[in-house]
Amino acid sequence: MVATLVDEGGICTVTKVSCEGSPRVHITHVGNMANKGTQALLKSDVSLIREILGDDVVISVSTADVQGVKRLGLQVDSVLPTLVDIPYEVADSYAKRSGYTRSDYRYKVYAMLSFLNMFVQMGLSSFSAVLTRLGVNGFFRKDLFRYVKDCDVVLSCSDENFKESASLLPINIYWLLTWWSMLVSKTWKILVVRSLGKPVVMLPNSFGPFRTTIGRLLSRMALNNCCVVLIRDRRSYQIARDMGIKAPMVVTSDTALLFDGSSSSSNFGAGVVGVCPGLYSHSVSGEKMMNYVVAHAEALDRVIERLGVSVVFLPHYVSGFKYDDLEISQMIRSRMRYSDMVRVLNLDSLEEFKSWIGSVDLLVSSKMHPCVLATSSYVPSLCIAYDHKQTGFFSSLDMDEDVISLQQVNSNVLYEKIVDLWGRRDERRRFLESKVPSLQRHVRESVAMALRFALDKS
Repeated sequence: MVATLVDEGGICTVTKVSCEGSPRVHITHVGNMANKGTQALLKSDVSLIREILGDDVVISVSTADVQGVKRLGLQVDSVLPTLVDIPYEVADSYAKRSGYTRSDYRYKVYAMLSFLNMFVQMGLSSFSAVLTRLGVNGFFRKDLFRYVKDCDVVLSCSDENFKESASLLPINIYWLLTWWSMLVSKTWKILVVRSLGKPVVMLPNSFGPFRTTIGRLLSRMALNNCCVVLIRDRRSYQIARDMGIKAPMVVTSDTALLFDGSSSSSNFGAGVVGVCPGLYSHSVSGEKMMNYVVAHAEALDRVIERLGVSVVFLPHYVSGFKYDDLEISQMIRSRMRYSDMVRVLNLDSLEEFKSWIGSVDLLVSSKMHPCVLATSSYVPSLCIAYDHKQTGFFSSLDMDEDVISLQQVNSNVLYEKIVDLWGRRDERRRFLESKVPSLQRHVRESVAMALRFALDKS
């Protein structure tokens, strides 16, 4: 059995490799299922793993959102708590149970206590790792350690696990502390896995930007402990190269391109524009948030008046906190003159969400994965970008003209870009029909090669 992985500007090759018995895979770095993009990534990852390794593969998942993952009904053997909790996720969960908001002082106190507890968990997990290596069951997260010990390879779930901010958003102390805590937690998980002798594959991720030496150091430690790093955009690849990442790196695309939801047709009119608005919480000031809302309301009113279309809002991340995608959708609709031509659909099912996206004539989205899901359904999309993961995805499709930077958004720009894309929508759909299958094929091949390479190493 011989496996060869060569980094040649993001190109890899693998020769004959096999795995004796049923392969065992553990997936870590799985986010919150309130985010439909996170759902699409996890579902696509699990489906692709089973496609590559066969139905006898044993898959386990560790996540901060255990109940959310269980509700997806995935074909996995076990869903387990994460090794080290991410403080803001713990604080969010506590706030929802207790009825607090993120601005409540009790939320901030709990978040700080959770931050300190993260380091306690790191100490406990370190001790359990030592016991596991000695063949003794640890007392901390013992079920998780058992699955990791028995697995053949650990996969870092597709997403954006290593960064310190969004490249087109301002940085503030709230987000800096949030990203640092995420980096510490996620880096520690990889280091513990490597201490148990398990190979780690980074499924297609975006990386960066990094604002501090601490962020670069933690990410370098994590990525250099992977045996293969799959990257979903060229900007992230260059960031990783500049950081001195030694692990073989392969540039491919987003695994959510492979998510298959059933198609249906809307009964909302002859022409439908879908809108997926939203921004990171606390990422912009209240004034800028209102400017964003008003720009959408004014632009969409003019679009309805000019094109005679209907508008359907499809909230992507419904957290229940202030200014989530559902609330922003409702805020925009309440400020529109043609609100009778508008619907807001809060859909629980990812399959139904994908189905609606696939049925609109054009999508306008400030979020990444509605655009990815629309692309796989060959629906023309206009992206309002806050990060290079979005601009990189559209660049890989040669669709840079269909991107607006968040800082450039006003009612005139948004209106003109929507009308322009509407006029090109048939041409754009034909282009996607020719382009997307090759990207999907490359994702499958890249993940397959990385998995087989890692299994050979194990």
